[in-house]
Amino acid sequence: MPYIEAPGRTLYAESFGSSDDPTLLLVNGLTSQLLSWPIEFCEAFVDRGMHVVRFDNRDVGLSTTFEDAPSYSLSDMADDAAEIIGYYGASPAHIFGISMGGMIVQTLAAERPELVASMTSMASTTGNTEYGRPTTEAIALLLAPPPTTRDEAIAASIVGKRCWGTPDTWNEADWSTFAAQNWDRSHPEGGGERQYEAIVAAGNRDSSVATISVPSLVIHGSADTLIDVSGGRHTAELIEGSLYLEIEDMNHDVPQPMWPQIIEAVLSVVRDGEARLASRDVD
Repeated sequence: MPYIEAPGRTLYAESFGSSDDPTLLLVNGLTSQLLSWPIEFCEAFVDRGMHVVRFDNRDVGLSTTFEDAPSYSLSDMADDAAEIIGYYGASPAHIFGISMGGMIVQTLAAERPELVASMTSMASTTGNTEYGRPTTEAIALLLAPPPTTRDEAIAASIVGKRCWGTPDTWNEADWSTFAAQNWDRSHPEGGGERQYEAIVAAGNRDSSVATISVPSLVIHGSADTLIDVSGGRHTAELIEGSLYLEIEDMNHDVPQPMWPQIIEAVLSVVRDGEARLASRDVD
């Protein structure tokens, strides 16, 4: 699995399927490692004719940590995604981000549209604080001091999942195992805080998001406690011609029972993107 060298950082990525097929780049949320995109989820897209790439954002997993380094921005994180696209020779690629990853793909689609065939933003928002506000419990958990031990990390992950996980779609034993795997793989100090600072520093991105012209899909759960569903609705309203999928009772995650619906929606906008590329080639 490749470590991708880029100016000032190294990015770790994994791919599934054939690079001859259209590429779908998956972008993680705050503090999330690439493990957050299950292999089975990636392979479901491969089975439908996609080349899938997942990677660790900067400051998490096996990618470069930025301790004692200058602060960075969502644009910098979008540049990381661009480096991944370039490494695989996948430009323009289909990009799919969740939560902070949604903000990153929005930024990439707005700032470097030539790299993007289609964009899917899920469980995300534009930074406009009038929309997408978390519940009091969710923001308190998000801003709580990070765990310092493996046991604390597992316990905190369970508490968080109870708050923003979709009920009846997960169990504590499996989630404990997942949290332990994440801790054992990597737990860089301060990465989450630095990623959150990049989100806050970006502020209201409404004007930028409104310029997105690539085929776009916005997905949001009606029961999202971390980013209220108004964040998704507002994002879709800003992007002219975008598709919007609101999934009843889904919280701030990608629950397996909803995979078929999510995958089909993403493939729909991928087809739109591929059709636009084909039309451009003919012209």
